Amino acid sequence: MVFYFTSSVVEPAVTLFMGAEKHENEELIRWGWPEDVWFHVDKVSSAHVYLRLKRGETLDDIPSRVLVDAVQLCKANSISGNKMNDVDVVYTLWSNLKKTPGMDVGQVGFHRQRDVRKVRVEKRANEIINRLNKTRTERAPDLREQRELRDRDERGDKKQVLLEQKQREREAAEEREREKQLRSYATLFESAKMSTNQDSGNDSDDFM
Repeated sequence: MVFYFTSSVVEPAVTLFMGAEKHENEELIRWGWPEDVWFHVDKVSSAHVYLRLKRGETLDDIPSRVLVDAVQLCKANSISGNKMNDVDVVYTLWSNLKKTPGMDVGQVGFHRQRDVRKVRVEKRANEIINRLNKTRTERAPDLREQRELRDRDERGDKKQVLLEQKQREREAAEEREREKQLRSYATLFESAKMSTNQDSGNDSDDFM
């Protein structure tokens, strides 16, 4: 089961989601999207909260109010972290998560520590958690199928971009050829290279 929450602090609203328990977390890790941002309370057990960015967006594109919603949701869904003040929540792109065979279910590491960001959460903001909990829905999506559909769409988009690029290249080549021919015609008809039909100044109409 996956829990979905609507963050309406921006327009249009965005969706935050997390696994109900560690086995769902494992599936979310396995079938995550490159656009997913992963959140977790640092150094203690917590829910794995995700935010899905638009294609091409980066961590810098996360609105500050959405970031607050995500870290508060993460803290509230940590048994120990929820009782603590001044906890850190770390976040990074899904592509930076590292899973090795020896890790426990739901456990992850990072490929690049420098790409992990950290937010200090001083205390639980009940008004935020109450607002998010009112939007919670539960679904059991086929995460693998969703990822495969996403990848298929991306391949289609890349193919279309490639076709458009080739079309622009053909048009540019045709334009260069037209310009080349125009320059050739201009050279052929330069006035300096044209002969005259006058007979060296003699008028053929003159007679005795």
